[in-house]
Amino acid sequence: MNKLTPILLSGLLLFGAAACSDGAKTSADAPNSTTENVKSPPPAETVQKTQGDATSDVRKAQANSDIRAREQRNNVTGGDTIRADGDLKSEVRSKLEVNITKGQLTVEAKDGAVIVGGTVPNQTDLAKIEPLAKQIKGVKSVNVTAVVAPAAPASPSK
Repeated sequence: MNKLTPILLSGLLLFGAAACSDGAKTSADAPNSTTENVKSPPPAETVQKTQGDATSDVRKAQANSDIRAREQRNNVTGGDTIRADGDLKSEVRSKLEVNITKGQLTVEAKDGAVIVGGTVPNQTDLAKIEPLAKQIKGVKSVNVTAVVAPAAPASPSK
């Protein structure tokens, strides 16, 4: 049994690492990676549905609570400036999701360097990305590859 335990733990860690290899997305229709070519923007109905979820008070409170809990955990463990890539990715994604509600963004992080790709509906939202990401402890640099792409018009009703 003692020899089997490390093998099982290694397998679990390997599975977890593979499952977390994609960028963190602010919406289901965001690109899968920050280097993926931007597709045409989603229809207006999709943007409205995503925005409704992201702007709900419950979602904002949840995202802010998640960020605060991670900050407290890292402060207690002494790692308040050296952060795990997954933590940075998730915290930046949460911050962007509740502050740029009509964006379809993907976040990647490596050693404090954050890359944000995808689309936002206007230049104002594009300009918000870097300052919002830098509010997260441990973010050393932000590279914004996102572009402005207004939502596609709603499809006509039948």
